[in-house]
Amino acid sequence: MHEIIVNENDGGQRIDRLLAEQIEDASRSDMQGRIKEELVKVNGNVVKANYKVKTGDIVIVEDRELVEADIIPENLNLDIIYEDDEVAVVNKPKGMVVHPAAGHPSGTLVNGLMYQLDNLSGINGELRPGIVHRIDMDTSGLLMVAKDDVTHRHLVEQLVEKSVTRKYTALVHGTIPHDKGTIEAPIGRNPKERQEMAVVDDGKEAVTHFNVLERYKDFTLVECILDTGRTHQIRVHMKYIGYPLAGDPKYGPRKTIESAGQMLHAGTLGFVHPKTGEYLEFTVPLPDVFEDVLESLTLLSD
Repeated sequence: MHEIIVNENDGGQRIDRLLAEQIEDASRSDMQGRIKEELVKVNGNVVKANYKVKTGDIVIVEDRELVEADIIPENLNLDIIYEDDEVAVVNKPKGMVVHPAAGHPSGTLVNGLMYQLDNLSGINGELRPGIVHRIDMDTSGLLMVAKDDVTHRHLVEQLVEKSVTRKYTALVHGTIPHDKGTIEAPIGRNPKERQEMAVVDDGKEAVTHFNVLERYKDFTLVECILDTGRTHQIRVHMKYIGYPLAGDPKYGPRKTIESAGQMLHAGTLGFVHPKTGEYLEFTVPLPDVFEDVLESLTLLSD
């Protein structure tokens, strides 16, 4: 359940738009669906999606009731680098989809988690048990997994409060002249291409910090640190400033290096353990395919 108290700046907005902006990983269509199902109430009353909120309104958004998930557990030999009774951290390989969807009913991270872990939270619905946050299919690296609903809520709160450490290694086209920078540009659905995200005026807040790690001939290796976790955030932001990810089939140039997908790795993940209060941080090395590309670029730059 989410509770939102409308402030002066948000007064006058449609409630479906407000909720999509305020709730992490929420979409406007999802919020419209919950409104139709009467899972959204303002000051205790059911409203319609076009209701315009007022300053001081108390908005309650309830989670959908869970049903039995028809997902087949599969032994995918997931690389689980940490596990206790509440949380797990898994190193997702490049090319693996996080949860079942159209075209990917099996072989997903969720299928593997259901085989290897005894318990998973249910807050994200029947197809996404345990999934607190996601990374793209062709992005490798670390994800935290909740094993119960209380843990799930705590981890989501840390994401909302921007206290989770998320560091990515990315190889981008072009030579970035400065050693570090911050990209603050809102991200939303691309109005010209609905299958893509883009920097748009009415998008959700998105902040990416980057540090240059190495410069090659025509490429730069950077570390990206996320304050927010918007869909395709690093890919969109790096394209926006003129340095798209190498190998990115959606946002990068057509002629690029042979890399089997975008060169992006979620190498460091840190969070406060919901039960013990201890800060945990994990780091995994670049996958071999990433290292091979960097080695070839080093040879070309010499």
